[in-house]
Amino acid sequence: MAFLQVLLLLLLTVAHRARSQDFEDSESLPRGCGWGLVRPYTLLCDLDSIWGVAVESVAAGGVLAAILLALVLLCRLRHISEAEKRSGVGPILLLLLGILGLFGLSFAYLIEQDESLCLLHRALWGLLFAICFSCLLVQGVRLRRLGRERRSPGGCALTGLALGLSAVQGIIAAEWLLLTVLREGRAACQYLPLDFSLACSYVLALLLAALTAASLALCGKTRQWRCNAIWLLVTCLLSVLLWVAWVGFYLYGNVWLGRSPDWNDPTLAIALVAQGWLLLIFHAIPESHICLRPPPQPTAPDYFDTSQNSTRMRETSFDEDIPLSHRQFVENQGYGYNDENTAGLRSGGGAGQHTTNTGARPSAPFRSNVYQPTEMTMILNGGAVPSAPPTYTGRQLW
Repeated sequence: MAFLQVLLLLLLTVAHRARSQDFEDSESLPRGCGWGLVRPYTLLCDLDSIWGVAVESVAAGGVLAAILLALVLLCRLRHISEAEKRSGVGPILLLLLGILGLFGLSFAYLIEQDESLCLLHRALWGLLFAICFSCLLVQGVRLRRLGRERRSPGGCALTGLALGLSAVQGIIAAEWLLLTVLREGRAACQYLPLDFSLACSYVLALLLAALTAASLALCGKTRQWRCNAIWLLVTCLLSVLLWVAWVGFYLYGNVWLGRSPDWNDPTLAIALVAQGWLLLIFHAIPESHICLRPPPQPTAPDYFDTSQNSTRMRETSFDEDIPLSHRQFVENQGYGYNDENTAGLRSGGGAGQHTTNTGARPSAPFRSNVYQPTEMTMILNGGAVPSAPPTYTGRQLW
């Protein structure tokens, strides 16, 4: 009995100390954070720094939208029968992977910085943007080929090209980290904003190349892919404007406002989320919709529609609907003109010639001695070409 009383006393003492410790920690936590989140994750729930909560919410919505779009593409992939549309699925899926990386990297700016997080920022920032802009570039090359040659490279080839172009930025980021962190012995979080911006020069070059490819894709011969090229051009233009805005604010705006070290992370986090949603709304969703749209059904021309242009009727080829056995016209001597009648008509004489004061009639040109049906006759006969005019077998009406 005494043992149970001692055990109960110990449990009450431990619970009281734990409660007092939680109360002390809750007093030091920012407003909006409960007992579950402590430093360095307080920006995820700090209502005083509202930008962190806003970035977190928008990034979470972007992650959900990108995952749903990727699942829809993968589930409907077997329903895409056209090779020209299937070639664009691979770059779209790679772009969605890069968009997921952009949204995920924005969460890293909501955590207090340490050496590992700074290495992650510097290594993945340019690489993720390079993946996205490489996908835009290969889409421009694909649309250019479709506009000129009406065929496109394979989806695997385009995806491999995008990965190869983005790997160059990975090498640049690795060299920058090796030179500054390992060789010179600097801390990973100690770098100038200008150095960070210059390390992304190759990414900006990819974006400008994608803008050029999108502009050239609009000059294609076929208009079927003009809508894709317009969406791609709008995406590249908005991305250029976004990059000019965040680089200018990151380098000069924060210094001019006197918020240089404090607003650097919010600037980069907002740029990541804005770029992710821009790529998702203006390129990934329209391109996926065009790929999943069923092809239009071919419609036969209505030859009895009088509203159609007469020149279109003349340019229509009737040989495609005519059987091969009926394409050779058979000469019919019963309804032809023999040489004697032709000569008599040309000379103006004959048994039935009228004795008038007028001169001889001019010779009438005859195309041939073969019966040639008109286009309307072929239409009414259901495509069969008659070798002679219709005959009447009934009694003659007097």
